Amino acid sequence: MSATSTRMIALSFSGDRLSNPFAAAAANTASPAATAAPVTLAPGDNTITVPTGGTVPTAVTIVKPAANTATIKLKGAGGDTGVKLHATDPDSISLDPTQATIILNASATVTGVVLIWS
Repeated sequence: MSATSTRMIALSFSGDRLSNPFAAAAANTASPAATAAPVTLAPGDNTITVPTGGTVPTAVTIVKPAANTATIKLKGAGGDTGVKLHATDPDSISLDPTQATIILNASATVTGVVLIWS
């Protein structure tokens, strides 16, 4: 069953530069609105399947454990160099509706990664 999700990015700057930039993604009326059970990333490439079953996720939010020290890279294919993600800050990545998998490459075991599909 699908839901409607709207993903927003809000920033707040203080100090010498005060501003609150904001960006919103288009509403996704076929969102799974799903939070996967925490996963454990093994060292190396971990292929993550994008949920299906009547839904079309257009984003994934990756929440890493607060104590994580391993390097995590987002990759589109095994041969990719990948993009190094912050070890503990969450990431919200937009996805093309045709994306079937993503790869999270970990330098060591990472327990408790939460994936939120929207």
